[in-house]
Amino acid sequence: MAQTATATAIRSVELEPIDRLEEKVKLLVALVERMKAEQHKAAEDNQRLSRELEAVNGRLAASDGLVTELTTMREERDLIRSRVTEMLDQLDALNL
Repeated sequence: MAQTATATAIRSVELEPIDRLEEKVKLLVALVERMKAEQHKAAEDNQRLSRELEAVNGRLAASDGLVTELTTMREERDLIRSRVTEMLDQLDALNL
């Protein structure tokens, strides 16, 4: 019986490093799984943000076109205003 107890104690001591190694491997596997999940989420976020960026760039391009159109219309308005003013001055000069 003493031999059995001694053998069990020796076997227990020999398995301790293996048990610690097993625990570390389990923790490492959990860490890798968590990192894969985070990478997948990051990839999805990246795709979503890329689509949003494309939409914003599209709206920006549209607004640039509107700014150009607005500038052109203001220039035309100023030209028409000056021509109308000129015509009114000519009518005033006729003294009708």
